[in-house]
Amino acid sequence: MNLEKNVPLQPYNTFGIAAKALALVRVRDENDLRAVLTDPQLATMPRQVLGGGSNIVLTGDVKALVLKIEVQGLRLASETDKHWVVEAGAGVGWHDLVAWTLDNGYPGLENLALIPGSVGASPVQNIGAYGVELQDRFDSLDAMDLLTGELFSLNAAQCGFGYRDSVFKHAAGPDGLGLAGRAVILRVRFALPKRWKPELGYADLERKMSESANHTPDARQIFDWVCAIRRAKLPDPQVIGNAGSFFKNPTVTTEQCADIIARDPKVVHYHLDDGRIKLAAGWLIDSCGWKGKTVGHAGVYEKQALVLVNKGGRENPCTGGEVMTLAKAIQTSVYERFGILLEPEPVVI
Repeated sequence: MNLEKNVPLQPYNTFGIAAKALALVRVRDENDLRAVLTDPQLATMPRQVLGGGSNIVLTGDVKALVLKIEVQGLRLASETDKHWVVEAGAGVGWHDLVAWTLDNGYPGLENLALIPGSVGASPVQNIGAYGVELQDRFDSLDAMDLLTGELFSLNAAQCGFGYRDSVFKHAAGPDGLGLAGRAVILRVRFALPKRWKPELGYADLERKMSESANHTPDARQIFDWVCAIRRAKLPDPQVIGNAGSFFKNPTVTTEQCADIIARDPKVVHYHLDDGRIKLAAGWLIDSCGWKGKTVGHAGVYEKQALVLVNKGGRENPCTGGEVMTLAKAIQTSVYERFGILLEPEPVVI
């Protein structure tokens, strides 16, 4: 274990916000975590887990001990008659995993291409895009209990997946459930179907299929389409700092949706299997006139209102305070017009 002091975090958060970690440990395997737990000084410090930095907003220097997760490794762990089970270290870049699976003939993650962040963060957020969520491809994960130092594994049911939600986002309650702040994910396994079929239920993918006249795309073609769609809509964090989609798409009842449609017939919405309706948060924000607006060096992306961006670049970056001021103004505006309170996706530190 190597303890580093006063580490700049600007390279480690995709928003490009300037902040420091007063103390940081790079976690490359479980031994690094055990060293932290047995160190007399570090064991009592509050801790902040940092993966790919794609889903956080830093509002100042981080006083907690930062655990920078850098566990590597990609392999075919096992296979059954129905699935290939692929394992990835928590520090592997998510898109790197998706590309690796296709290069090795294991389809199933192609709809999730180009999502920023690391493998270890993917179950926490239950990431999803273009009709596929992580829980649809999840097998199991390995993690360490930061209170006891014990390793444990969880299956999908034990992760408590919901829309952009999991047991890792909730503190332990009276029932003992909830692992927020208590566990660090080390490795994740995915069950990828041998009887693969394309997931093409989103308008953008249907449009690509129509434009190309390819109505039987393979996984590689869907991967290429998703990459092209995301690059056209979303800014590259290496060019314009951002945390991806800043707000969750809200879900409403059919009655609530009918009320909104009566006032705004063009509202973008999707019917869910449970009878509820998901609204496009980006459309709601855009309808309130926020696209291209700024607060200080924080702004709403001109091409996609769901994305907040760092307009000041690396030299004059926005602050976390500017980002959150902008986010709260957007929330107020959408609530006043539609009666819906948007929920931010990133963790605010």
